[in-house]
Amino acid sequence: MDKLKQMESFVSVATRGSLTAAAHAEGVAPAIMGRRLDALEERLGVKLLVRTTRRISLTHEGSAFLEDCQRLLTDVANAEASVSAGGVKASGHLRITAPAGFGRRHVAPLVPRFRELHADVTISLNLSDRVVDIAGEGYDCAVRVGDMPDSSLVSVRMADNRRLCVATPEYLQKHGAPQSPQDLARFDCLVLSSDASQTRGWAFRVPRQPQGRGPEAGQPGTGCAEGESEVIHFRPGGPMDCSDGQVLHNWCLAGYGIAWRSTWEVEQDIAAGRLVAVLEDYAAPPNGIYAVFPQRKHLPLRVRLWVDFLKHHYGQPGFWHTRR
Repeated sequence: MDKLKQMESFVSVATRGSLTAAAHAEGVAPAIMGRRLDALEERLGVKLLVRTTRRISLTHEGSAFLEDCQRLLTDVANAEASVSAGGVKASGHLRITAPAGFGRRHVAPLVPRFRELHADVTISLNLSDRVVDIAGEGYDCAVRVGDMPDSSLVSVRMADNRRLCVATPEYLQKHGAPQSPQDLARFDCLVLSSDASQTRGWAFRVPRQPQGRGPEAGQPGTGCAEGESEVIHFRPGGPMDCSDGQVLHNWCLAGYGIAWRSTWEVEQDIAAGRLVAVLEDYAAPPNGIYAVFPQRKHLPLRVRLWVDFLKHHYGQPGFWHTRR
């Protein structure tokens, strides 16, 4: 048992890159994790990790041993799962994180339902709009919305995320509706402040420009086919901005202007007639809603079941229309 615990601690520290993060995930002091690693290295007679005050890195022997440990621990977990509750009995603590607005609507309501199926799993949910370092901070899984940059993280696309320009019927009746993205310069646009996300601006699909001409924000009344188009980014101005997307949504519902929001946030308002989509012919192709985790192999059963649970619900027809 001591050997297995040492291996588990080694894998946790190596994958998270931090003694502190690994200790926090297990609920022990960093010094305990350090003693386990020291004992493991002494028993094996090799150096597995190079530890400094700033970072932890694997030696050549450590890299080879990590893969073997992960395979062994997965075999142990699968062996235990195969004889408990028909092979799908998950246990342990699941730490997940998600963007605040999306998490409130589409992650938090599912957490109790997941626990009803897996009562031996305890869950911590962190809602934050900052990009959480899931490996360094000891999270098992993150839900992220938008384009995924290249990274060492593994992502599973669970659903599409479209963005639309929306406004209230009353606002459009009073001010008219834009016919092309360039028309937005004449409207009150509700945008995220410069210290928030969307630094590139609002995305639109416009007719592809002939070579040598700079892209423009489309022409009035013109749509475009997928193969004849390109995506441009346009950052409109406006009388009010905010760093919180929910505030922009509320301002839009109050009739203060046009906002560029995700369909997961506004589809129910559109269906109820509270908001109207404009410039739909110019809507950019969807990006994604992802589950993200540090590694593909040897995921704990609770993490695999959680990702499958989200994919199942997000794939249900009408799911996005009925959540608030």
